[in-house]
Formats: sequence, C-alpha cells, structure tokens
Amino acid sequence: MFPTDRDVVAVTDARSSRPRVAVVFGGRSGEHAVSCISAASVLRALDRDRYEVIAVGIRPDGRWVLAPDEPAALEARDGVLPSVASGTEVAVIPGGWSVLDGSGTRTGVDVVFPVLHGPYGEDGTIQGLLDLAGLPYVGSGVFASAAAMDKEHMKVLLAAAGLQVGPYTVVRSGDPIHPPGDGPWFVKPARAGSSLGISKVGDRAALATAVSRARQHDDKVLIEAMIAGREIECGVLDGAPARASLPAEIHVGGGHEFYDFEAKYLDGSASFDVPAELDPTMVGKVQALALQAFRALDCAGLARVDFFLTEQGPIVNEVNTMPGFTPYSMYPRMWAASGLDYPQLVDELIRLALQRGSGLR
Repeated sequence: MFPTDRDVVAVTDARSSRPRVAVVFGGRSGEHAVSCISAASVLRALDRDRYEVIAVGIRPDGRWVLAPDEPAALEARDGVLPSVASGTEVAVIPGGWSVLDGSGTRTGVDVVFPVLHGPYGEDGTIQGLLDLAGLPYVGSGVFASAAAMDKEHMKVLLAAAGLQVGPYTVVRSGDPIHPPGDGPWFVKPARAGSSLGISKVGDRAALATAVSRARQHDDKVLIEAMIAGREIECGVLDGAPARASLPAEIHVGGGHEFYDFEAKYLDGSASFDVPAELDPTMVGKVQALALQAFRALDCAGLARVDFFLTEQGPIVNEVNTMPGFTPYSMYPRMWAASGLDYPQLVDELIRLALQRGSGLR
C-alpha cells in the first residue's frame, strides 16, 4: 500500500547523522516466530551509538505495525513462541514509512534489514516491494531470493552451474507420484523453510500421505532421495570479494530422524561442531562450492549453503538467503568461529547494504 502525497498532511522526520535502520520481522509464513526470535538478536546487536533503529513487525494477517525496540519481547519464554501483535499501522512509501493513523507522519529510512524467513519475506516478495520504494536492504534481490526459496528451480540452477545435487522429482497438483529410486525419501514443500511439512518416508504406500502433509504448506512438492552423508553447512558473506566461513556440522539426536522444526527450535536435541572436524583440503572444497552456489543464484549480502558430505564428495542440499539469526543459529556461529562476532556480522551486513544502495542486484 503506497499512500499518495494527498494522504500526507504532516511530515515529522528529525534526522541525525546516524543511518536509520528498519528491522522488519514476523511475516505471514509458518516461520513467523523464528523471524521474531532472529530479529530480537539483531536488535540487541545493533549499536545505538552508530545507528538509529526502528522495529517494524508484520503480523500473521499481513498488517505492518511499528513495534517497540525491545528485544526481550520477541524471545520465546516458557515454551511460548513470540508473535507480532498490535501496534500503530504503517505502510511502505518511497524512502521509508508512513503511519496510517490519519496524521500523515512519515519516517525516512536509510536501510532495511528484513529478518524474514520463508514465503512472503525470504522469497523475493518484500525485496520487490523495497526495490519499488527505492530502499536499500540487507540480502539478496528478487531473483536470487525467489530462486533459492523454490527448491526445484534452485536445484536446476545449481546443477546448470556444475554443482552436484541429489536425485529428486517434483509433484504438482494433479501429478502422479513417481519418487526417485527405491527410497527412503524426504517429501517436502517446494517453497517452505525450517523443515516445515517435511516427512521421511520409507514405504511407497506412505508417499501420498506425506505429499498431502507437504501440500498444507505448498501445492508444489519435492520428493528427494535420501542421501547418506554428514550434514555440513557453510556461511557466505558478500564483499569484494565474497568470502566463506569455516563450515559446521549438525548432529541430530533425541529420537529425531532428521533435523526437523522441533530439533531446530524447541527441544535442543541437536548438537553442532562449529567448526566441523574436516581436513583442510575438504574445508577449502566446501568453501569453494559454497561460493560457487552463491554466485550461481546471483545471491547478495549473505547466504547459508547446506551440504551432505558423502563418499563421492559434497552434494548441495539447499541455499538459504536469510538464514536464522538467533545467537544459536548456525550462520552467526560459523562466522564467530571464523573471527567475526555477532555485532560485527550485523554491522558488516548493514554496511554492505548501504554501500550497494537501491536498484537492480
């Protein structure tokens, strides 16, 4: 929603010399709570002596509201996940925000940090909106965000760039179910994150139920052949040139068959080696492949590249253009192990976004 000049009756925008950063979080996807938790960490890390900070939440119904700059209010407590609730409604306008309370108050913004995960945030939608408004932002542009979110097109682009991806088939609405190979398989929504809607299936008779479960999140579903290998992740940070972090390894426990939503965020059953125990040659190979995947999708700013390390070498599983940003998330932990702590990482991402400016990327 873009108000016109006739809608604006007053302008109040007393600016300081500090860049004004809008941290946007929440959103309409199933990863709403994860986004809030990530944003709490980003808000806490931002140096108020260097930046003016505005917290903007997107409610599950899609309404945008000004939120208090209070990181503690966005954290999970006693097993209750956070959510964006009420607040003064705002709309994006060229150069910033407009308050929708009849006052016509406008606030200029220098850069946006869209800490949004999943559809309607990490998939190019908010990136397109910010491009239209001429607002610089942290992270990849429309194309890379959309391509990385859609696991089918991500795999096509990665394979075309010479990267190894695992066997898979795509099931669209009305398609017959033809899984690759003999199983087991992972059935997942094509455009969702945080392992939402994913099932591990060992019996062909159970595939239809797993596809139905995945379709609760997306009509397009992927069936991937299970790959036996170590789960390795590597962070990429843009710059001149882009660079890769030390890799990390995930170990799934607590009775989970794979790294699902509960293992990631709720029960603490997973453990991590940060950095991973890999020989220097393999570290260099994983880093080179992560950078190759970053370039193959035209990513910008940051990405986390996930691999299965097999006897035949690393196989790319996914590319995440806005990975989790809690202090316990793999992306910031990998960079901390590589010599860049959390506040420095956030500062570097904002600096890159300001340097890049608005426009095509």
